[in-house]
Amino acid sequence: MAQAGKKVHMATIGAPHGVRGEVRVRTFTGDPLALGDYGPLADEKGRKFAVLDIRPAKNVVVVRFKGVDSREKAEALNGVELFVDRAVLPDEELDDDEFFCEDLMGLKVVDTDGAPRGTVIAVHDFGGGDILEVGGAGRKSVLIPFSQAAVPAIDFNAGQITVEPVAAGLVEPEDGKGGEPGT
Repeated sequence: MAQAGKKVHMATIGAPHGVRGEVRVRTFTGDPLALGDYGPLADEKGRKFAVLDIRPAKNVVVVRFKGVDSREKAEALNGVELFVDRAVLPDEELDDDEFFCEDLMGLKVVDTDGAPRGTVIAVHDFGGGDILEVGGAGRKSVLIPFSQAAVPAIDFNAGQITVEPVAAGLVEPEDGKGGEPGT
């Protein structure tokens, strides 16, 4: 599944922490302290960031990057997104039902009848769980909850995701009740 050249968003640098160049970092790794284990990180401009030190701090980690040794340099990095190449991430450590969100990007989306619904163009997490954004040529994008009910099958070999239209919110249920819990 590893695709060289695809970039995976690993973290976003936040505000400085202290005066010696440390920064608060929000990570998207299973273990936030493993951020530096994948080699140098890079931003969208190609600048490299090597982790020299990392420690937990509430819901972020505090990181010291090589070459960032003042508060002013740290302030200049606020909001920078950090990436690694998808090929460096370990597929063999994943369970059968685990994968990287980046691997979903570009997969075709079909419903349970095989009708095309578009392509995965983004994976969002607004705090209530992952949501797939599906769009296509001439189609307005739609948001689909990334749950077992709404997305019963993912076939990476075929390059597609199957969605259940009612659970995905693409059609109204036949009973007309809207599918709300408890109705």
